[in-house]
Amino acid sequence: MRDKHLKEVNNISNFIFCNNEPIGPTNSYSYFIGANPPTSFNKVSVYPQIDKTAFIGPFSSVIGDVRIDKEVFLASNVVLRADEGTNFYIGYKTNIQDGVILHGLEHAQLTVDNKKYSIYIGSEVSIAHGTIIHGPCVIGDKVFVGFKAIVFDAIVEEGCYIELGAIVTGGVRIPPGRYVPVGEIIDTQEKANKLSRVPQSKEEFAKKVVKVNTEFANSYSLKYGGTRCSCGLCCDNNTLIHD
Repeated sequence: MRDKHLKEVNNISNFIFCNNEPIGPTNSYSYFIGANPPTSFNKVSVYPQIDKTAFIGPFSSVIGDVRIDKEVFLASNVVLRADEGTNFYIGYKTNIQDGVILHGLEHAQLTVDNKKYSIYIGSEVSIAHGTIIHGPCVIGDKVFVGFKAIVFDAIVEEGCYIELGAIVTGGVRIPPGRYVPVGEIIDTQEKANKLSRVPQSKEEFAKKVVKVNTEFANSYSLKYGGTRCSCGLCCDNNTLIHD
């Protein structure tokens, strides 16, 4: 009887699609996790390492040699693409919010604790909505990076606060605890050295953001289910659509 109401029906791998909407079963909170493709400049395919307490949001992608530590929260539509520059590290209780992109330049790395990284992000860091983090880049512990900021070819030391729309680039090193104002472009070391200390109100705000998003890592995992497929999907009976 249902076929009478279908304008277009395609059978693909046991799925039935009606007007491009899957009838099921399929996971309604899907994302993509996979190894990088082998290339002339990056010959080895490496699958991400993701701690079981981390949460990867719907429609996000984690590709290549990426290590995600405990209680990390990746929101929806995040891209961590270690297919050119590699490898990436995301530290404990860090949150990466909706629409953030991480990518790195081929063979461009910085050293942290005697190990080379394309992108290294420390613990309890907040990367806010729409930000671009492009390697080579190191972001220290307890840093806040505001909406639509860009950090590329830079080292941002512990406790810094980068406001919305700011750009940090040019091989600079931002000293610990410094404040980058809204829309500021920090592209020389002279500019970086002149930055003022982070205001106390901003420090408190950054702590609250970490607290909220750390709780999300656990609460979203419970919402989306405790069954984890080998492909990385987190689901239960309520998140599967059945025919």
